[in-house]
Amino acid sequence: MDPYAECLAHLSDGHRAAYLTRLEPGSDLDHRGTSLTEDILNRLLDAVRDPDTRRPLLGTARFDAARFLGDADFDGTYFRHEAAFEQAVFSGIARFAATTFSGNVQFERARFRGARFRDARFDGDAWFGEARFAEEARFDRARFSGYARFGLVGFLNNAAFDGAQFLGNIGLQGASFGGHAWFDGARFENDARLGPLVCAGSLDLSAVVFAAPVIIEAAAGKVWCTRTRWEAKAVLRLRYATVDLSESVLAHPLGITTQAAPFNDRTGTDWTEDTLEERDLGGRDARVHIASLRGVDAAHLVLHNVDLTHCLFSGAVNLDQLRLEGDCPLALPPAGVLRRGRIPMRWTVRRTLAEEQHWRAAQGYGAWAAAPTDVEALEPSALAPLYRQLRKSFEDGRNEPDAADFYYGEMEMRRHDRKRPRGERALLSLYWAVSGYGLRASRALVWLLAAMAATVLVMMLWGLPKDVPTTGTGGRSTGQSVSQASGTTDPVDPDGPLAQRMTSERFEKSVRVVINSVVFRSAPQTLTTSGTYTEMLSRLVEPALLGLAALAIRGRVKR
Repeated sequence: MDPYAECLAHLSDGHRAAYLTRLEPGSDLDHRGTSLTEDILNRLLDAVRDPDTRRPLLGTARFDAARFLGDADFDGTYFRHEAAFEQAVFSGIARFAATTFSGNVQFERARFRGARFRDARFDGDAWFGEARFAEEARFDRARFSGYARFGLVGFLNNAAFDGAQFLGNIGLQGASFGGHAWFDGARFENDARLGPLVCAGSLDLSAVVFAAPVIIEAAAGKVWCTRTRWEAKAVLRLRYATVDLSESVLAHPLGITTQAAPFNDRTGTDWTEDTLEERDLGGRDARVHIASLRGVDAAHLVLHNVDLTHCLFSGAVNLDQLRLEGDCPLALPPAGVLRRGRIPMRWTVRRTLAEEQHWRAAQGYGAWAAAPTDVEALEPSALAPLYRQLRKSFEDGRNEPDAADFYYGEMEMRRHDRKRPRGERALLSLYWAVSGYGLRASRALVWLLAAMAATVLVMMLWGLPKDVPTTGTGGRSTGQSVSQASGTTDPVDPDGPLAQRMTSERFEKSVRVVINSVVFRSAPQTLTTSGTYTEMLSRLVEPALLGLAALAIRGRVKR
């Protein structure tokens, strides 16, 4: 400290008092490399305190590599020019609440035990690159007007930016959060790139406003985007995360995708995987899981390679415009043969919504996923429109085969909807039983073979006459005229034991009759009255079953 040979920490009491007396509000300070106790720092700030505002007022402040041995209380301080705390070490809590940095401020490679930047104002650029926060860091309602750089920052515990405002660019490349990262209510006014970053806990973006395009790259346990406003185009590239988009407002396209490979830093190093192992994320499935789309207008939403197994769709609008790309699996029915009471059941393999899983579990069907305690199981009347909208989304994308699962789900919900007329439900039950709503070819073919077998049996037992009808000719003479007539004898119903009617000849004739019925043709075979009505019925039923089987096959191979 000019004109002395010692630093502020080692000045004699008299010399230190003389130095502090010379200071006034707005003085420049240079205490690089100095170790400052709480008492010395408080006396230093009192020496530059503005008598009108009662706030410490500093000009250019240099605290590079300084060591703050206790709590560093800069609350309310006003830095008029540049402030530098590069490589500074804060052994206690660093308090910068309601502090104003009018110029650029540097905290690069600084070491914090804990930090409080609540309501702080950064009017210039704020540099926190490679800083370390051992305990909780609070930036609630902070205002960043310039570039906010948090590249490679290590938050070993929780970090909160609730209500913060970022008016310039922000960089979080390489930042890591050992706990939760809260941005609840923050506002980003300029283009932003959040990440790549790692968050062992939750990355909370609830109620955040993104007024400009943003790219978020994160490996996190959970990402909360409830009530978030996306006022410009946004891209989320995530790993490991469960994402909740409830009540988000999407004014422009929002894309969410699973990042297949680990994130890299600018040198190409896979820094993320090493950090994840430390944060216990490495053992999880890297695929992104969507937890909820409730209250979301999905017209601008694009999901790519995400898991929708537990996603809640109820309350979302414009689901018919939702775009699902890549592999986006949904929940499947229980596998194998199960019992409901004494009745064995085997569920058709198809993609189902989580809400249907909840409803079936509430109805007592075993092995279906039950609703969480805070989620109400919806009725079929509310689920049918969800399936209908998702079906339309796939159909509009020319994906007819995958749309079939949503059509099946829609019909299932209509069949189980007790608010619908019984006649309609009975018709849907019949449609389901004979062909799986025109989507299960095997079911229709089984019924077709059963109908054909039953028709063959009826024909053999009662449909074919006892003997082949004969044709005869007769004449009559009256005076000089002679008349002739010909005719066929009426078919005679078979008699005798039923077993005697089961001959190979009658079987062959019956098969011919049935095959002609399937292709909607009349057989040349003479039939009894019972056989005639049986043939008429088979000519209606069996071609319809064949058509349903063909329809189901066509639905699976249609482009």
